[in-house]
Amino acid sequence: MRSRTSTGRHGPGAKEVSSLLRAFRYAILCCCLLGNTQIWARASEIRFAWLSDTHVGGSTGADDLRRVVADINAMHDLDFVLVSGDISEYGSDSQLHEAKSILDSLSIPYHIIPGNHDTKWSASAGETFRKCWGSDRFVFDEGRCRFIGLHQGPRMKMADGYWAPEDLRWLDSLLAALPDRQSPIFFVTHYPVDSSIANWFEVLNLLRKTNVQAILVGHGHRMGIYSYEGIPGVMNRSTLRGLDSVGAYALCRITPDSFVVCERQPGHRTFPPWVRLHLGVRQYGPPPASAPRPDFSLNGQDPRISRIWKVETGWTIASTAASEDGVTIVGDGSGRVRALDLKDGRERWRFDTSAPVYSTPEISDGKVVFGSADSNLWCLSVSTGSVIWRARTGASLVASPRITGGRVFVGGSDGTFRCLDLPSGRIEWEYAEVEGFVECKPLVASGKVIFGAWDGHLYALDAVDGRLCWKWHGERPGVLFSPAACWPVASAGRVYVVAPDRAISSIDIQTGATVWRSTAHQVRETIGISQDGDRLYVRTMRDSVIAFSARDSIPRLLWSINLGFGYDINSAMIIEHRGVLYYPTKNGVLYALDAATGSLRWKYRVAVGAVHTISPAGDRSIVATDLGGTVSLIAGP
Repeated sequence: MRSRTSTGRHGPGAKEVSSLLRAFRYAILCCCLLGNTQIWARASEIRFAWLSDTHVGGSTGADDLRRVVADINAMHDLDFVLVSGDISEYGSDSQLHEAKSILDSLSIPYHIIPGNHDTKWSASAGETFRKCWGSDRFVFDEGRCRFIGLHQGPRMKMADGYWAPEDLRWLDSLLAALPDRQSPIFFVTHYPVDSSIANWFEVLNLLRKTNVQAILVGHGHRMGIYSYEGIPGVMNRSTLRGLDSVGAYALCRITPDSFVVCERQPGHRTFPPWVRLHLGVRQYGPPPASAPRPDFSLNGQDPRISRIWKVETGWTIASTAASEDGVTIVGDGSGRVRALDLKDGRERWRFDTSAPVYSTPEISDGKVVFGSADSNLWCLSVSTGSVIWRARTGASLVASPRITGGRVFVGGSDGTFRCLDLPSGRIEWEYAEVEGFVECKPLVASGKVIFGAWDGHLYALDAVDGRLCWKWHGERPGVLFSPAACWPVASAGRVYVVAPDRAISSIDIQTGATVWRSTAHQVRETIGISQDGDRLYVRTMRDSVIAFSARDSIPRLLWSINLGFGYDINSAMIIEHRGVLYYPTKNGVLYALDAATGSLRWKYRVAVGAVHTISPAGDRSIVATDLGGTVSLIAGP
């Protein structure tokens, strides 16, 4: 009988009965047809269905997936199902629950990982996915093969994919514990294992030491064959129908010497194989000399720029640090919040919540306030880390608070925006009609608190009593075009936002009317304002940072600089501090510009992956955090 062990495996209990029935059926057939070598060959085969990019919540996602599941249940020779990410359209709880309900109707086991659509726009910081399926990674054995599934995010931030440090540790320990280094491995992820994942090479370096037969990926919505530094790669199509009348999925077969993949249209036909990979014992050795790796040679070119210290937390960081009173405070994916000494990075204290902390803390009056996916807004003592108060909300809390005038303003994932008294944590008012979750740090200006939500809208509430003053939306409908990731800025009676619709919008702060709107520069989510309110800063999606007048009723360009950073979608904000602009890219390069002219002052590579909005920490020092879980103090001229 086939060996089957699993972690992160899901499906109804009837699946084990189905497995036993299949084994019994094959045993009877073998006894009856002892001379038929094909029957003996079938007993050593592994057959499975492979689904990807189901996008439940999109226009046809749920219906297409139901049709695929019904088709699989009508078959009687499959062992399991793989699902390789982008389960939902934008990671909402309702979409994930609907997808689980559909997939749980499978009559055989299935194994699932999330994709970027499930992790980037997650109101729960990924907690709902883990609660639905028990884990966001898997490992199981089928016959002689081991299947490992691991996603690459990105978690909560628009950026390249990134293998989380906690996931790399898991994979490393898993591979190190293999009883037989020649065990055939199939590795399942969502993104192609190339530069679309910032630290792609870290997983390839681990897999090269094993007998990995193929890397199975999704994301591209099309079928394809690849080579990832010599390791075979196969991309599956989406189950979505697109322009066809029906969607499709992959049927896969592993024999003693081959891996065969066919496209299957539910209820229609199975196409001839489009993949035939020879299987065997593979020895990859070191990566090819031509294989690219991140280049940090930039950092030795200007001796005036230095990293004073670096702390590796070992967990994903998806937020900015708060720096004040001689410390910098930051949370991570383990739920831990650390206070680090600004002088040397020494840990002064740590505090553990019970779920990831992807909220940027805010410090005021000796207190630090932040949200956690454990649904609480926490207030701690900056000096000791002891709890002063906590306020429970109705869902995971991924938004960042803003403190002004002794009050805390923060959005939630429960459709409610709150104002709390800083000393006591008492709720002063609530606005409970937000239609999507909030992740940004709100703006407080002209007596209003202004924030975007993942429902297409920008809200302005009265800062005193929380009543709605106005609600604004851009010209392109759809949740994924919301002005929700940027931190709004204001000057001269206008509020400014940028969104995934590629537009800069200037909005009258009193009425919510659009003053001007420009799509001329292909911007996305990154914005900033000068300390004197004269200049508005934006980053284009390719190479440039631009400054506009923030006081004019038209988009008047002040300066533009091509920095040559290439295509960039990092959702970090632009911060001006003492006449210097700071912007970090998705590839980990921090740029410092002259705020008045835009001229480049210096640049420094902080990390391989996305660096978040910086936190000023002194005259010419800033604290940088990145997806790889490091906190760094950088000093420049």
